[in-house]
Amino acid sequence: MTGVARCRVSAEFSTHRTRKRFGQHWLVDQKVLSQIVAAAALDPGDSVLEVGPGRGALTAELLASPLGSLHAIELDRDLVSGLQRRFAADARFSLLSGDVLKLELPPANKVVANIPYNITGPLLERLVGRLDRPLAEPYRRLVLLVQREVGERIRARAGSSSFSALSVRMQLLCRCSLVCPVPPRCFDPPPKVHSEVIALEPLPPQERLDPLLARSVELLLRRTFVARRKMLRNTLAGLLSEPQLHELAAAAGVTLQQRPQEVPPSAWVALAAGLNRAQQRDAGAGADG
Repeated sequence: MTGVARCRVSAEFSTHRTRKRFGQHWLVDQKVLSQIVAAAALDPGDSVLEVGPGRGALTAELLASPLGSLHAIELDRDLVSGLQRRFAADARFSLLSGDVLKLELPPANKVVANIPYNITGPLLERLVGRLDRPLAEPYRRLVLLVQREVGERIRARAGSSSFSALSVRMQLLCRCSLVCPVPPRCFDPPPKVHSEVIALEPLPPQERLDPLLARSVELLLRRTFVARRKMLRNTLAGLLSEPQLHELAAAAGVTLQQRPQEVPPSAWVALAAGLNRAQQRDAGAGADG
């Protein structure tokens, strides 16, 4: 582990065995732990939700910051008692035992999570919401440790090989940025994949898409990215007449010869808005007839 400043394992967890079924890889790099806490930008007014505290390395760093309160959720019941013993003296700390996908989440305005990679998709939906159903009261900031491939897809720009429907959805819900890369040597045991820390700042309600527009964006993403190698002229065929599709694409600043990974989020919104207008015109014309 040359070059990695490792945090020590607390005595409360010295006999705990890592469980593969929980995807347990302990972050032990002190520099990365410090970068996560710095990215959360904590102050006494912050109430933080920590998902998967594990052995408490990040928990200890968070409690060393000026945050107001820390609510942790841990699935592995064998770790819960150790966490309670280690942090019971700090009145700012509380702990829930159970599945973060099923529990009622405690109130918080920020999230710090070392996401188990096998539940990344549903956990992101739980913490951020869906494009057509965002959280009514979004978190102010989320700092998440994710698999590098997922982080790259979330942050990717149109034209990149990593750009996907997830890129569009997340970038229309949040401002997304890279905090730091996290290679396997930063964990114990080292995983087989690279990771990274990302920061998400959910858009305030006034900057979100209205529900009708969001549903149309979702419709377009599902139709096109399921066949991402095909041109838009093929995947959008049937939604409108061909002349209408050409007009729609031109108004959105794209062409029907493009493939979905070449279309930026703003153009997907423009396409969806144009589709809604065209369908409303067609419906009105049909009613008049």
